Amino acid sequence: MITAFEHFRPHHEELRKRLTRSFLVIAICTVVAYLFIDPIAGLCTRPLFLADPTLKTLVYTKLTEAFISYIKLALLVGILVSSPYLLYQIWMFVSPGLLDNEKRIARKIIFWATGLFAAGALFSFFIVLPKTLAFFMSYAGTNLEPMPKLGLYLTFVARLVLAFAIAFEIPFLMVMASATGLVKHGHFKAKRTYFYIAIVVLSFLLTAGDITATVLLSFPLFGLYEAGIIASRVFSGKKKKEEK
Repeated sequence: MITAFEHFRPHHEELRKRLTRSFLVIAICTVVAYLFIDPIAGLCTRPLFLADPTLKTLVYTKLTEAFISYIKLALLVGILVSSPYLLYQIWMFVSPGLLDNEKRIARKIIFWATGLFAAGALFSFFIVLPKTLAFFMSYAGTNLEPMPKLGLYLTFVARLVLAFAIAFEIPFLMVMASATGLVKHGHFKAKRTYFYIAIVVLSFLLTAGDITATVLLSFPLFGLYEAGIIASRVFSGKKKKEEK
């Protein structure tokens, strides 16, 4: 008689193999990123120096702060660089159990989710971050001298980039919810007020309670939500035509 463990053992071995490879690639990418940590840190801090040309350096007040901040930055870069390989490992583990049509749907989901995530990250770093930093640094003057800490600044950048990367998934999730029948057509339009409140709360949490950053994040999310409503309407119209 085959026990449940013996039945699951091939899957367990496959999962362990995929996880081992994934962690190994993340470790390698993290080490390589740490070898080039100065240029990477310079890329991250460049928007701050452009926002305030009088600012020359960042500071750290703990002996271990710079080292730990660089380790965190290298790990984040390592995960981002290795993410295509991680998605490939997930796909190789899941795909044998999927039907052909399910594989096509899964590939589309991975493609659009990855594309929107990357678009959100790039948009936040090259568009939103410079404007946000310029606004915050505008308070500097004869009576106020900015002295940004390295660790807190890198955390701020990482949180902002991640928040926008996740936020750019909103239209995709709305379309998927409509396509799968999870919600009815017109649901998002009818419940717009409640979702707007949820967006403000989400922005407040993602920006760690910073009111200004909450406002700067909320308005793009409102635009993405409206884009999701339009995309859901277009997709629903195409689906009805195909059914007819």
